[in-house]
Amino acid sequence: MDNKPQGLTEQQQKWFASVRANLPRETGKTLEEWVEIVRRECKETKPKARNDWLKATYGIGVNRAATIFSAAFPAEMGWDDAGGLRAALWTDPAAAAVLRAVEAAVAGFDPLVTGQRKTFTAWSRKSQFAALKPVNGGTAMLGLAVTPDTSPRLLEPKNEGWSERLKAKIPLASPDDVDAELKALLRAAWERS
Repeated sequence: MDNKPQGLTEQQQKWFASVRANLPRETGKTLEEWVEIVRRECKETKPKARNDWLKATYGIGVNRAATIFSAAFPAEMGWDDAGGLRAALWTDPAAAAVLRAVEAAVAGFDPLVTGQRKTFTAWSRKSQFAALKPVNGGTAMLGLAVTPDTSPRLLEPKNEGWSERLKAKIPLASPDDVDAELKALLRAAWERS
C-alpha cells in the first residue's frame, strides 16, 4: 500500500513514509489493519466526514487519517492523476489564467516540485513554499511561506487547507497581480524552503 500524492519533495516523501511506518507504534494497528477497519465500518463518503468519523471513533488525527484513507480508497484520492485533479480544480478560465501566471513566475526556480492536490496546486523546494487555489468569481488565493508583515499586500491565512508553513496569503484577481513584487515574494518563499 504505497498510495501517496505525486509531486512531493524527498523530505515530504520521507514524512509520509514515517506517518505510515509509525502507525503501529502510535495507534496499535498497522496500516493494513486500519484499511480493513475503515472499509468495514466507515459509512461516510465525503473526506471531511470520514476524517471526523475516524477522529470521533478512534481518535485518529487528520494526517494519519489521510494516510489511512488514501490506502483504503486510492481511486477516490486521485493522487496518481495530477492532470485530472488539475482539470477538475481549475475550471474557471479567469482563475486558470492566474494559475498560469504564477506557474510562469516560478518556472525558473531550480529545484522546483509541483504538486497537484484536490483543492490547490502547490510548489515546493525542500518543503512547500507556495500554494494556489481558485476562489469564487474567477480569482485565486496564493499562500506563501513568508510572514504577513513582509508586504502590506499579504494577509494572515485562515483555515486554508494547505501547509501550515504558508504563513501569509494574497488574493489574486488577474494575471496582472503576478507583478514584480509578487515574483520577489515567491522567490523569497522559495529560498526559505
